[in-house]
Amino acid sequence: MIISTNWLSDYIAHGLSDDELSDHLTMCGLEVESVDRIGNDLEGVVIGHVLSAEKHPNADRLSVCKVDVGEDAPLNIVCGAPNVAAGQKVAVATVGTTLHLPSRDNPEERVPVTMKKAKIRGEVSQGMICAEDELGLSGAHDGILVLDDAAEIGRPFAAYLAEQGTSTTDTAIDIAITPNRPDAISHLGIARDVSALTNKEICRPAVAIPDAGGSVSQEMSVVIEAEDMCHRFVGIMVKGVEIKESPAWMKQRLIAIGLRPRNVIVDITNYVMYECGQPLHAYDADTLADNKIVVRKAEGGSTFTTLDSKERTLPDDALMIWDGQRAIGIAGIMGGENTEVTENTTNVFIEAAWFDPSSIRRSAKALSLQTDASYRFERGVDAEGQAWAAKRAADLMVELAGGSLVDGMIDEHPVPYEAPVIGLRSHRVIDVVGAEIASDEMARLLTAIGFGVRDSASDAFTWDVTVPSFRPDVEREIDLIEEVARLFGYDNIPEPTHSRIPNFTPGIAVDRQLRERLRDLLSGVGFRETYTNSMLPLETAERFNDAALPGGRFGGGVVETLNPITTEMAALRPSLLPGLLRVAGHNQNHGQQAVRLFEFGRVHTKRATNRTLVGDYTETETLMLLTSGQWAGQHWQHDVRDADLFDLKGVVDRVFSALGLDAPRYKDREASDLVAWGVDILSGKRWMGSLVRVSDAIADEFSLRNDGLVAELDFTALAEAAGATILPRFTPISRSPTVERDLAVVVDAAQPAGPMLEAIRRSGGDLLKDVSVFDLYEGEHVGEGRKSLAFGLRLGADRTLRDKDVDKVIARVVSSLEKEFDAKLRG
Repeated sequence: MIISTNWLSDYIAHGLSDDELSDHLTMCGLEVESVDRIGNDLEGVVIGHVLSAEKHPNADRLSVCKVDVGEDAPLNIVCGAPNVAAGQKVAVATVGTTLHLPSRDNPEERVPVTMKKAKIRGEVSQGMICAEDELGLSGAHDGILVLDDAAEIGRPFAAYLAEQGTSTTDTAIDIAITPNRPDAISHLGIARDVSALTNKEICRPAVAIPDAGGSVSQEMSVVIEAEDMCHRFVGIMVKGVEIKESPAWMKQRLIAIGLRPRNVIVDITNYVMYECGQPLHAYDADTLADNKIVVRKAEGGSTFTTLDSKERTLPDDALMIWDGQRAIGIAGIMGGENTEVTENTTNVFIEAAWFDPSSIRRSAKALSLQTDASYRFERGVDAEGQAWAAKRAADLMVELAGGSLVDGMIDEHPVPYEAPVIGLRSHRVIDVVGAEIASDEMARLLTAIGFGVRDSASDAFTWDVTVPSFRPDVEREIDLIEEVARLFGYDNIPEPTHSRIPNFTPGIAVDRQLRERLRDLLSGVGFRETYTNSMLPLETAERFNDAALPGGRFGGGVVETLNPITTEMAALRPSLLPGLLRVAGHNQNHGQQAVRLFEFGRVHTKRATNRTLVGDYTETETLMLLTSGQWAGQHWQHDVRDADLFDLKGVVDRVFSALGLDAPRYKDREASDLVAWGVDILSGKRWMGSLVRVSDAIADEFSLRNDGLVAELDFTALAEAAGATILPRFTPISRSPTVERDLAVVVDAAQPAGPMLEAIRRSGGDLLKDVSVFDLYEGEHVGEGRKSLAFGLRLGADRTLRDKDVDKVIARVVSSLEKEFDAKLRG
């Protein structure tokens, strides 16, 4: 929000420079983002008297004027304004004066221009007769500024403006207002904090709030049907207004904070909103059917044309303002063009209401429409400020638009405000803040920003603090302590001379240790870590919600995002695969022949599981490995070789080993549109992930030039299984020798080795320490359709093994292989 320092000074004589004010606000929690000086001192601009205005002899649209500026001789000035005439009092920029004028290339930008004596179409010009925009008073450029006849010739124009209550310079301070500070979205709200910081009193405009009822209640009625969404509605009527431009001082205030003046009625509603924070709406009272206002919920799907002439489809339960026959405004967001104030308006009905913040937020989001009003209502306006704001606007309309106030006020208030009372302990403030703050100073700071402070009747060491209606964010004692701390000044809190150190050794979370361990492993075998976007287009997310991958195995739907900023970010990813495929394709298309990537990330599915924390959504952390292209490059010892699934399987085995887990089992799974071939990765009976080759169609879509080989592991499950292994353990070297035996068997050529290894481990018992495949033979010596697999077995115990111990193990292993796989010992 932008505030004007001149405007702020109307309410508090703080005595601070602009930079000091900026620093004070920032240190009390109102972060200042920028400080911009606007306007200039108009040095060299004086009041002149036009003695004559003759047509330029060489130009149809120019006039040659004689202007008395209080010097020995009048100035000769060429002027192009259509309204210049003899006898006028005008503002004259004399030779040497520098003004900031609209740029010819960009009228919104101002550039410095110094007045020089020049010839214009053959006539000497000794200055410039100024328009309002050239003086920085407004954006008007339809003619020169004509002053009162009483203006003194030769007097500095800045002094003349000061008499009119208008300053030629101002400072705009842009403050980043956090969502919990709705009270600070106004000049009076900022003034409250400045009052506490400087110990100066606020001068709030005097407003005599009328009693409810009176003549206005005979001319207009208000009915609130949605009492849960509209707790209060105040209405005041002003008759006989004249629609015209606002006075210069008000236009200057609005321009300084970035608003464009429109007409005196609309400007007053904006002025009061930025003054006190209460949004207002002015209706042309003569357009209100049946002299009636009704606040009710909209029917979803109906349409309404707002002030910007756009037809909008209303969401379900949007709060609407109706007259006796039709909708006339979207409550708290924007009014309708069917009741707007126009140049023909004479009677105005002023609305000031309190609307439910969550209701306004939902409607504004659904309509993709945020206004100055919705910005304030969403955060929560002063629950008791409606009558003051409406009467303040009405008084200004009477003063500036020549209207007359209709007696009384409509005040529908179905849900009265109840001020909460919170207990505050002064010693607790000192303990939390860490600074010695006097009790009187605590009370002063809170009182200065509108809190009521009184001694508690039940506890001599506690205050009962009444929370003002404009502070809906303050709910607990700690909130009051925060108010004291920020106003006392965070920079005034001393650094502690010592700190308490807890009597424990802080550790690193197990899952983090496991991630770091795997990062070291994977980096060491040539993989590079990536980070990809967790958001996907909805269509892509649905295609990759595959049961072969950790996110899709739960069988849930895709998690869609509400109000996505782009269709490319419409859903949360069910797998890391789309992101890594995109990275792999990009790298291959830029000349990278060997792509090895890994990523830790979270995937999401819309289904309740034992991992669900919120609603029916499940979030799983996964680890994905991807390789494509060369696994081994050209070398004198070997030829170039592309990666295959066995290469990636070896890396998966190393991942399990690094986590202290037994080697996984692999089980075939069915192909799909996404997966050309793949296996499930199991640890015992628990599913840990999958190892797949993506289909050719997917590989082509992501511009892969080689097979896309992928392993996506359920890291959440891995971390749970490996948690007990994170601490290093000492295993002594056996004092007894181990025994190694080789075993070669002939099996069917299609028989995979993995299940055979599992059978050997089961039958080998405790004496079997390790088993591996060390040879594969296919040829004439084993017969067609058969192959020979040779296994190396290592046996050991805490004693020296005898031959009969080893022979028993080998016999059990051979028997198991014969029964399960029809294996025959190779002779």
